Amino acid sequence: MPRKEKEIIVDDLSDKIKNSGAIVLTDFQGLTVAELSELRSKLRPLKCEYKVIKNTLSRLALKKAGVENFEKYFKGPTAVAIQKGDPVSASKVLVDFSKDHAKLKLKAGLLGDKILTIADIKALASLPSREVLIAQLLGTMQAPIRNFVGVLAAVPRSLVYALEAIRKQKKATK
Repeated sequence: MPRKEKEIIVDDLSDKIKNSGAIVLTDFQGLTVAELSELRSKLRPLKCEYKVIKNTLSRLALKKAGVENFEKYFKGPTAVAIQKGDPVSASKVLVDFSKDHAKLKLKAGLLGDKILTIADIKALASLPSREVLIAQLLGTMQAPIRNFVGVLAAVPRSLVYALEAIRKQKKATK
């Protein structure tokens, strides 16, 4: 590959690393082309790019992006999953796929400036999706208002119950 092409690949990868939500490295050795295509098709709708890039070019891109401490994980056959949006969704797909296909092995991850271990990636994958977390937050925010309305409605309700009890008592004494 000519030097100019390599520079373009390094620049492109460096930009993707800087603008990514998360990066997950995997060892893909032993997977068939069909299995890799299946994994890519699961990641594509999640705005996640899954590429195999030479380790030397990846290390140069990491240096350019300012993440030199992550380059030690680029040994052996390595594929890079670059998540542009929600970091949880790509981690879920990769962890689930590695459960079904034992030959796909997680290596490490990068979330912002923090290096993730395999356990961290699995913990990230176990989190609920962004939509579920937002729904839970909205439910939590709505609870005090709902309780306050319930308290306010209880005062007239108990007055109505008391008046009804008085009415029944007067009716019974007649």
